[in-house]
Amino acid sequence: MEVSDLLKKVRALEIKSRRLTNHLFTGEYHTAFRGQGMAFKEVREYQPGDDIRFIDWNVSARMSNTYSKVFEEERELSVYLLIDVSASSLFGTFKQNKQELITEMAAVLAFSAITNNDKAGLIFFSDKVEKYIPAKKGKEHVLYMIREMISHQPHSSHTDIIKAVSYLNRVTRHKSIVFILSDFADAGYEQALKIAARRHDIIGIQVHDKLDAELPKVGLLQLYDAETGQTVLFNTNNNFTQQEYKRQYTKIQQDARENFRLAGADLIQLATGDDYVKALQNFFMKRA
Repeated sequence: MEVSDLLKKVRALEIKSRRLTNHLFTGEYHTAFRGQGMAFKEVREYQPGDDIRFIDWNVSARMSNTYSKVFEEERELSVYLLIDVSASSLFGTFKQNKQELITEMAAVLAFSAITNNDKAGLIFFSDKVEKYIPAKKGKEHVLYMIREMISHQPHSSHTDIIKAVSYLNRVTRHKSIVFILSDFADAGYEQALKIAARRHDIIGIQVHDKLDAELPKVGLLQLYDAETGQTVLFNTNNNFTQQEYKRQYTKIQQDARENFRLAGADLIQLATGDDYVKALQNFFMKRA
C-alpha cells in the first residue's frame, strides 16, 4: 500500500472513530469500565445526604464545622486489543470483510480508552503473536496502532487463541480490559480463556460473515480454505453438504458462547455489515 493511501485510510478511520467516541461512547464506556478503586481528593463542608462514614472528624474539630471527605475514581486502566490476523479474517461478502469490521471496532475502542485517560495496547495474533504494542496514552499512540492495523501483513494464515491469551498474561502484570476480536474459528482454548479471565476483564467480539452461516445453492463450487490452503469441491445443492456446512458454523458460535460463559467473560457476536455501533452501545449500557 502506498504511503499516501495509508495516510488517507488512517485519517478517515480517525475521523469516524473520534466522532463516535465523542458523541456516543464517552459516558457509556466510562461507566461500563470503572477504575481500580477510589482515591481521596479533598474535603468540603458536610452536605445533607453525605455518608456519615466519610466525615473527617479531625478537620471538623479544627474548623468548628462538619467536613466530609470527597473521593474520586482512580482510572489508570489499560485496554488491550487482541486482534486475529489469520487468513479467515479476510473473508467477507456483505459491505466489508471481517478484518475491516474488526479494524473499525478496534479503532473506536482505542479512542474511547484514551478519551477516558486510559492506556491502549495491541496484540496481533495468528497461530503465534505477530506484533505487540505496549499500552500507552495519547492520540499519537492510537494513530500508530491504527496504522499498524491497516498495514500489517500477517506471517501465518492459521489461528491459535491459546498463544495470544497466554502471551497477554506474561506481558501484563496488572488487571486490564481485554477485547479479543476474532471469528474464533479455533478449538481447545477454553482453559486458557478461564485463566486469563481470572486476572483480566475479558470481552470477546466474535465476527462472522453471512456466508459462514449458510452455503448458497449454486451447484458445484470450488472452495479454498485460506487457513489450511486446501481446495475442496462442494456440491452446494446436496442436503448433507448444506447441513454439515451449517453444523460447523453453529458449533464455532456455540463453542464461543459456552467458553466465554464458563470463563465468566462477556461475548459480543456480530456479522459483517451489522451495526456495530448499536451493538457496542448496548454492551456498554448492559455493563453499566
